[in-house]
Amino acid sequence: MRDLAGILGFVLLLVVLWDAFETVILPRHVTRRFRLARVFFRTTWRLWTLFASRAHSSKRRESYLSYFGPLSMLLLLVFWAAMLMFSFALLLWSGGSAVKPAGGTPTFRTDIYLSGTTFFTLGMGDVTPGSALARVIIVTEAGTGFGFLALMIAYLPTLYGAFSQREVNISLLDARAGSPPTAGELLRRHGRSRIRDGLAQYLRDWEQWSAQLMESHLTYPFLCFFRSQHDNQSWLAAFTAILDVCAAIIAYGEGETKWQAQLTFAISRHAVADLSEVLGVKPQSPATDRLPQEDLKKVRSLLVECGVAHQNDAGDLKLKELRRMYEPHLVALSRLLWMPVPSWGLDAAANSSRTIWGRITSPAPGEPDDDRGHGDHF
Repeated sequence: MRDLAGILGFVLLLVVLWDAFETVILPRHVTRRFRLARVFFRTTWRLWTLFASRAHSSKRRESYLSYFGPLSMLLLLVFWAAMLMFSFALLLWSGGSAVKPAGGTPTFRTDIYLSGTTFFTLGMGDVTPGSALARVIIVTEAGTGFGFLALMIAYLPTLYGAFSQREVNISLLDARAGSPPTAGELLRRHGRSRIRDGLAQYLRDWEQWSAQLMESHLTYPFLCFFRSQHDNQSWLAAFTAILDVCAAIIAYGEGETKWQAQLTFAISRHAVADLSEVLGVKPQSPATDRLPQEDLKKVRSLLVECGVAHQNDAGDLKLKELRRMYEPHLVALSRLLWMPVPSWGLDAAANSSRTIWGRITSPAPGEPDDDRGHGDHF
């Protein structure tokens, strides 16, 4: 029995250390199905969303969900530490509990206590190892605990740095595409002149952002559960708006802007597909069509108004093909993470006067609107 416990303790020790290495240190995502971290996040997320579903308001539910990302990361560290202490306690017990407590007979509880004080390098001294094997185990655990805690603490700034870098561009997107961000609002706010002169550069910046997010979130998938500060913002909504804009320009546009839209679309679609894979969700069809036929006409009219394209029936089929390449992944991620996928935002112009953007871009009383005729309604 003690031999079996020793084997179990040794295997558990290796599994936990390797899982922590793959999750925090290894700079690439792991495709293996069974992992302790993946099981931990799936189990805790299901329990968390179960309680979140009982929230009476969407704002309260969103606030509750926002705690999961950072809290689950801390709980994962606690989980790993507990498993490591338990594995070393099994090794001590398999060796015959060769420890010397201050009083009484050593039991498995004594092994766990000694393992805990050793892992956190407390050195209480009330329980000491009584054999050569026990001393080796204690010294090994002390080094393991010190190194494990040091590495985990050292990587926390890296994780929060990746999160902050992601959120900066999402916040900047608010002024350009509304909240939540939509393709229609992004096109309207750029207008004819700014789309011609600056949209390609803006899409190039988002190509860089998509690549950075893919690199950081594939390495640390639990960052996907970190939510933005504002309820209407999320990295998933940002991807949706950018992919929608790129798909529309690819389907109907031409020139340098179309070329850059193709590059941004490729890396953004790659990112959402890989994130779906690493989070273990399969592409899913949306419950309702995000762009029905009557709205498709509005997209074409908006693109013509902004000087991106001319009326082109062939572009309708191309847009439909492109949407099939990324929308199922967005829907799957949306249902897993409880992050809504925004609409195309084709009717947002009617309510523009109620937004901060509408108020700061509207002309003063008696002042002509110089941007009229340039496709910028705001």
